[in-house]
Parts: sequence; structure tokens; C-alpha cells
Amino acid sequence: MKEINELHFAADVRYAESHEWARQEGDLVKVGISDYAQDQLGDIVFVELPEVGSSFSKGDEFGTVESVKAVSELYMPVGGEITAVNEDLEGQPELVNQDPYAGGWMIEIRPGDQAEMESLMDKDGYLEMLKG
Repeated sequence: MKEINELHFAADVRYAESHEWARQEGDLVKVGISDYAQDQLGDIVFVELPEVGSSFSKGDEFGTVESVKAVSELYMPVGGEITAVNEDLEGQPELVNQDPYAGGWMIEIRPGDQAEMESLMDKDGYLEMLKG
């Protein structure tokens, strides 16, 4: 595992305490896990994602990530309807390890309440939480 200062933390996303990130892209929000989370998990071998059209509330479990070390639940950083899932992860789950903020995104949602984005941490807040 890497030291925190060796990891990448995108500045254009908001972070949940459960280590998911959320990036506003127009009316939609892309979601994935942070570089810290994928580093802690190790080599990811399987990602289970929800069906397009499913709806979840903030904090609901929406899927799982399986690594060589453990299976971890994925939680909604904001509530909304799933508009897309990253189908590339089905055959290439390692994309989450390679680039968790681009090729390794997991779901895209249409948020029910845009204000929920404001309750998430910015990069500095997330780093403080990790160091705390």
C-alpha cells in the first residue's frame, strides 16, 4: 500500500466518508471509488453494479467491489437514478486500479437532490479525514 502523499486525489470531484467520489457532469453525476480506496483493496478482480434505471437514496449500497483481499460494498454518495454503468469493468475490473477517476468510474446517476453534492467533502476535507 502507498503512503497518502503518493496517491492521487482529483480536485474536480467530491468525496464521501465511505471513499466514493462524485463528479458533476452537467445534470448527471459520475461515481467511482477514490485512489485511496482502490489502493487499500489491492488488485480488483470483480465489480458488481446495479441495473440502469434503478434508484437509490444517499448512503444506500449500490454494488460491490471484489479484490484479491476482500469484498467491499459501494455506497451512493448522492441519491438518484442510475442512468449508466461502466460496462468496461465487466471484462476489465482492473481499470479501477489503473485510473479510478476516469476509466474506472462505476455508475452515472441523475441526482434527486443536487444539494446532496454540497454535503460531500472536497479534496482537502477528504485528505484531512484520511490523515485524522
